[in-house]
Amino acid sequence: MSNKVLNKTSSVPIASALRRGGIRGGAKIQSALLRALVYLAAGLTFGALICLILYILIKGIPNLSLDLFSPTYNTENVSLFPALVNTITMTLLSLIIAVPLGVFSAIYLVEYAKRGNKIVGLVRITTETLQGIPSIVYGLFGFLLFVTTFSWGYSLLAGALTLVIMILPVIMRTTEEALKSVPDSYREGSFGLGAGRLRTVFKIVLPSAVPGILSGVVLSVGRIVGETAALIYTAGTVAQVPPNLLGSGRTMAVHMYALWSEGLNTEQSYATAVVLLLIVVLLNAASGALAKKITLK
Repeated sequence: MSNKVLNKTSSVPIASALRRGGIRGGAKIQSALLRALVYLAAGLTFGALICLILYILIKGIPNLSLDLFSPTYNTENVSLFPALVNTITMTLLSLIIAVPLGVFSAIYLVEYAKRGNKIVGLVRITTETLQGIPSIVYGLFGFLLFVTTFSWGYSLLAGALTLVIMILPVIMRTTEEALKSVPDSYREGSFGLGAGRLRTVFKIVLPSAVPGILSGVVLSVGRIVGETAALIYTAGTVAQVPPNLLGSGRTMAVHMYALWSEGLNTEQSYATAVVLLLIVVLLNAASGALAKKITLK
């Protein structure tokens, strides 16, 4: 009788040990599988990016020439210089309007609005919805509102305001997440030293959230530089630098699309893609360096 009791009591820890070993083994297999999937996804993404960059460079670099940077455009040189100037103007104008609106709206949602506010929830749902709308829809909206209703015609101003509506949700959401990532202890310490909410936001919270805010600005710049559909309907496709903001002009993405669709200057469109890629890389590098510099301060 005692032997049976001993056998039963000794088999319990053995079974539990085997069970724990099986659970640990299954967890290790699951962890290894997930790690392999992550590495595979990262490798495919990185490989696709490298292939895309190499394809553009191989096709575009041999077609770069000084004629592409002539001050004026004609059918012989198909210069990208007017499009480059228009792209810089469009980017600066859009950011000047969108960044303050997006950042201040996010500050209100995170720092001032009460939690559980229905208006805040409505604003967040609206911004998330606007992020998923196709750019062609923005283009049609900008055409009906700015080009037709306001009688601005095809102009840089109409295109910039359309882009503002497009990038505003991106800036708002990234700024909101950056502000939320700042620890509450920073705010509590500032309040404990006697600082008000406004001083705390602009002296403590915003400097800590600058890297995240800049990431949203970089994403917005990338969308502005690469946008075509919305600008064709609002800014037009005229290959010149307009005398004012109410004049029509094409950006580099639209210029590249126009050259490719015509079928006569496909080599120059590849060269334009190289310049466009270089601009995006320089902007990303500059924003990263600026974010590190501000963070170190």
